[in-house]
Amino acid sequence: MRALLVALLMSFAGFANARDAAPAAEDPALEARLMRLSNELRCLVCQNQSLADSHADLAVDLRDEVREQMRAGKTDAQIKTWLTERYGDFVLYRPPVKSTTWLLWVGPFVLFAGGLVTLLLYLRARRARVGSATELSAADHARAQALLATDSSQDPS
Repeated sequence: MRALLVALLMSFAGFANARDAAPAAEDPALEARLMRLSNELRCLVCQNQSLADSHADLAVDLRDEVREQMRAGKTDAQIKTWLTERYGDFVLYRPPVKSTTWLLWVGPFVLFAGGLVTLLLYLRARRARVGSATELSAADHARAQALLATDSSQDPS
């Protein structure tokens, strides 16, 4: 009797974590289009995931909204325009090149070039310091030769 009660309680444990399943796709072509477009959009909550990959509540709501707009006959461009008007260019993984986003497109190249110039200047200055430190005067050279001569004469091998 006790084992039956434990088995019954354990079978109900799975229901505690159950969620509603996603609705089955009424139109597979529409769902494929939704996923294609959602992969081009950024989740506003996660920011490092696409709208298609995110499980955040806002992402689910946005996918539902995009699905409804697709059913209403809007094109992908119209849906992207609606999203950027509402959330800004940040929602797009590939924002358009315009005056407000040129820093996003050019900035990484400017930073790379600045880092490269800084590295080259540092290496040039280092080479100049090391080069001048290794040059010996005639007196230093003669002293080093004398030390080497006395060291090799004391070497038993």
